[in-house]
Amino acid sequence: MIKDNYKLRPAGRHVLAIGRELIKDNYSAVMELVKNSFDADSTRVDIKFNFDNVNKKVEISVVDNGHGMTKEVVLDKWLIPSTDDKLRRKVSPNGRVMQGQKGLGRYAAAILGDQFHMRTASSGKELVLVNINWNDFENAKYMDEVNLDVTTEQPSPTTGTCITILAEGEYYDFWNENGFNDLKFELKKLISPVHGDELDSFDIYLDVNNLNKNGLFSEPEKIEPFPLFDFYDYKVTGKINENGHGFLKYSNNKEKAVEEEQIDFKYETKTKCGIIEVDIRVYDRETSSIDKLIQRGLINEDGEYLSRTQTKRLLDQSNGVGVYRNGFRIRPLGDANFDWLKLNQQRIQNPSFNIGSNQVVGFVRIQSESKSNLKETSARDGLKDNVAFKNLTDIVKRVITELEERRYVYRRKVGINKEATKIESNFEKLFSFNNVNEEISKWLKSEGVSEKAQEEIKNILKTKEDDSARLIEDIRKKVAIYQGQATLGKIIDVVIHEGRRPIGYFKNQSKNLDFWFEKFIAEGGDELQEKILNSLDGFNKNSEAIKELFSRLDPLASKSRGKKKLVKLSKVIRSSIMVFENLINDSHVEVKLEGDLDIDYDAWETDLYVIITNLIDNSLFWLIDKNISNPLISISLVSENGVFQYLDFRDNGPGISKNLIESEAIFEPQFTLKKGGVGIGLPIAGEAAYRNALVLKAYEAESGAYFRLQVKD
Repeated sequence: MIKDNYKLRPAGRHVLAIGRELIKDNYSAVMELVKNSFDADSTRVDIKFNFDNVNKKVEISVVDNGHGMTKEVVLDKWLIPSTDDKLRRKVSPNGRVMQGQKGLGRYAAAILGDQFHMRTASSGKELVLVNINWNDFENAKYMDEVNLDVTTEQPSPTTGTCITILAEGEYYDFWNENGFNDLKFELKKLISPVHGDELDSFDIYLDVNNLNKNGLFSEPEKIEPFPLFDFYDYKVTGKINENGHGFLKYSNNKEKAVEEEQIDFKYETKTKCGIIEVDIRVYDRETSSIDKLIQRGLINEDGEYLSRTQTKRLLDQSNGVGVYRNGFRIRPLGDANFDWLKLNQQRIQNPSFNIGSNQVVGFVRIQSESKSNLKETSARDGLKDNVAFKNLTDIVKRVITELEERRYVYRRKVGINKEATKIESNFEKLFSFNNVNEEISKWLKSEGVSEKAQEEIKNILKTKEDDSARLIEDIRKKVAIYQGQATLGKIIDVVIHEGRRPIGYFKNQSKNLDFWFEKFIAEGGDELQEKILNSLDGFNKNSEAIKELFSRLDPLASKSRGKKKLVKLSKVIRSSIMVFENLINDSHVEVKLEGDLDIDYDAWETDLYVIITNLIDNSLFWLIDKNISNPLISISLVSENGVFQYLDFRDNGPGISKNLIESEAIFEPQFTLKKGGVGIGLPIAGEAAYRNALVLKAYEAESGAYFRLQVKD
């Protein structure tokens, strides 16, 4: 056996794979060079484009006044891919947290053009010049075959680094007016305006010298935050610690007389993504809201107020929730077309409650990778999809929900969100002839119509009114049936869960039964007979379980409403509880039923099933979703002198906020806080209560949710 030693030799195009294929786009390349200037303790960075439109070339320069590099640093660190210098140092000489820690960002320059030139000077050291033609690496078999031009000159009186890139062909064509406007927006979003303490004395300037563009940039422009930043309608800010606890502040810019509200925020577990700071600003987009946004002082660079169209376009371009580390945004999180929180998907389900991504400008500050486990991808295209990122997403969405909830209540109060129509309470209005009868009687008398004729007209109207009443009752019956069936559809997951065990038993034991039966015929024996009998007994028990499950579901699946009758409330409650029996047992939920268990109430039985089933389904969802310890559902029946008064339904889950209780938003169709919920449970329960002269209300409680079903006054 011949044993030789070999060494890995990176291919020449390895550098281009890092720069041109790994880096997302031209904007990312510029951002990487800006971050390098920040790491060099520069107080400003100037990005300049000089066009030679005759020869179709553009010279891109990135200049800073940082500490520069010595020849040794250039040769031993800067020219070597994937060095861990910044990762080990972590902070710059002036104490800035290093942005580049993978040792790859500088090669992003290759995506901007073929010719690369760098001048860098460190205090008291020689001026170092580096010239690179990236195409040389394309043509070389191995990286170490490329000779790099590195020279030195006399020490420079100033420190800093100037990188110049010559772009031709496709690199020249990229930089049109749209390209520069996009770059400008990217630079505006690069630095968080609310976390400026991390970027003290670091300014970015953009200058485009292009005679063909008629003053696209008349002079170097300092990159500033978007002008609408301070003119939000609603805002929520705060910090959540590693344990998932924090305090948020909510403010409504439309109602300035109202003080900021402090919100106690609690996540069920540790964040697993470190400390998080949030600043979420939301803008309403109705025409009246756009007008008020402009009136708050939304002006352009010339001091002129923006038009509605310009304001909407500005919102379209600047929206998004950005994630920032050490003051810099992690692209593409925060891009207008990158809805990483899936806000638009939520808004489709509940447009009056949820905001869309084009309504929010947000800033989320995270800690270092070592503290947060939120890791950037090498391609600079976001954060790795791990547990930390999933929790970050969930926490930010919950913070936004706190804002959405308060925004919804406010908009409903001032009439921006219309209150949903209640079906039952509007049936009477639909075919009511009371006012019509009175008006016609007055008119007939005033016109001198005979009493006989008046009586005939009244009879015609009475007949029509009676026909309408029968039609209303028929509609009521159908609505009640459909709502019962909708409730059954809503709990279909529970039905499947409850039926899974018996069906699983049938599936598994049928094979065993076949095997034992064949063996018994061939061999006989008491032991095999015992196994067969036990299996058959299991079939009988599980068949009864399936039968019992469907009998409990019958009231919800019924195609006829039945008659109103005296119903024993405790029986309905127990039957509803039994629908969820396995889920309750598997989740270790304690269910208590107490009070006057013999009390009856005159009602449609199906409606009572609908009410109780929806309440139990709601409670179980939140008890399980929030992983509540010692979960409890308590139902109490209260009577007076043998007459039913009310039913109290409580749990020890996360509860319902004061805002939602006072606004009764939870009884609005399509309103839901559940992931993937459709918002029909409580509205259906409320309608079912109304049909039976009952009222279903939610009340504040020290812990958990508290509903009361009571006789209407």
